[in-house]
Amino acid sequence: MLTRRTMIAGLSALAAPALVSPALAAPGSWEAWDAQVTPENFTLENSNPWGLHPRLLPRQVSANPGLKAGDIHVDAVARYLYHIQDDGSAMRYGVAIGRDGLYTPGVYTIKRKAKWPSWTPTATMIRREPDKYTRWAGGMPPGPENALGSRALYLYKGGRDTYLRIHGTPAPRSIGTRASSGCVRMVMAHINALYDEVDTGVTAYLYPTDGSRL
Repeated sequence: MLTRRTMIAGLSALAAPALVSPALAAPGSWEAWDAQVTPENFTLENSNPWGLHPRLLPRQVSANPGLKAGDIHVDAVARYLYHIQDDGSAMRYGVAIGRDGLYTPGVYTIKRKAKWPSWTPTATMIRREPDKYTRWAGGMPPGPENALGSRALYLYKGGRDTYLRIHGTPAPRSIGTRASSGCVRMVMAHINALYDEVDTGVTAYLYPTDGSRL
């Protein structure tokens, strides 16, 4: 759909369940945690202490004509998230998406944003992987080890929370893979930059994993 010189036709996306309640820590903790997850002398397009493939680092690229500024498009084939800019370009970020069978393509509205959210696995996640998730049935507090990381964008269908998120991850080496329980994962330093640019009410397009259109 979008590339540095040409445009990729097939976009796809990620989806997954994860319950989130409001962050419980004070903003002073947020600032300390932001510093902890941001590399020294960080630059968005060049810093890479996580060892990501260079193509997964953020880049400003060309966007297809006619796309609405502010919207988000997630390509599940290439593992890219595109944030459309006013000038017809897009900021492209590498992402991780949901594992096989834990994915729901669709058109969503970002109706809520949260800094350093807490996280609670859904009942479905606990039933599917009790050894992994039962311990967090009462909720995981916010912080650098939290499953949602430093920022979360909440995806809705109409007025219904889908429990799908675009969020930071404490596992940055998963970027570029199908690794999550459904949500779109980003490096925390990357979603921190994206978060400030995304308005509530914009549309997020999560495209099919076979490269087809919605």
